Amino acid sequence: MPLMPKRVKHRKQQRGSRKGIAQSGNRLSFGEYGLKSMGRGWVRADQIEACRVAVTRHMKRKGKVWIRIFPDKPVSQKPLETRQGKGKGDPEFWVATVRPGTMLFEVAGVSLQVARESLRLAASKLPVSTRFVHRT
Repeated sequence: MPLMPKRVKHRKQQRGSRKGIAQSGNRLSFGEYGLKSMGRGWVRADQIEACRVAVTRHMKRKGKVWIRIFPDKPVSQKPLETRQGKGKGDPEFWVATVRPGTMLFEVAGVSLQVARESLRLAASKLPVSTRFVHRT
């Protein structure tokens, strides 16, 4: 089952603004190592799931993984070969809006090398540039 809200107040949303930098959710809160966003954009629910699978597989289900973003924004698309007009399309997928500085994933309970490699694998599946961070 993909990541998506259980209920929403409004089924369709406007695209909104992606400008600015992350004011909250921008530091390590749970784990020892993290993957921080350096770019901005939308991260789809299936991309988040692909990252989660890559990280847990590489860590061989040791340690703990926290997903710090949640796709709560519906993105609608009109069907292919449809003329203009006739209203807004149906929601197709869910995205999380990511700004520079947003902490995407955190891991703990594994060595630095394992954490770095597993988060590198996750970063390759994301549409934004990222940086590996750890507690000092």
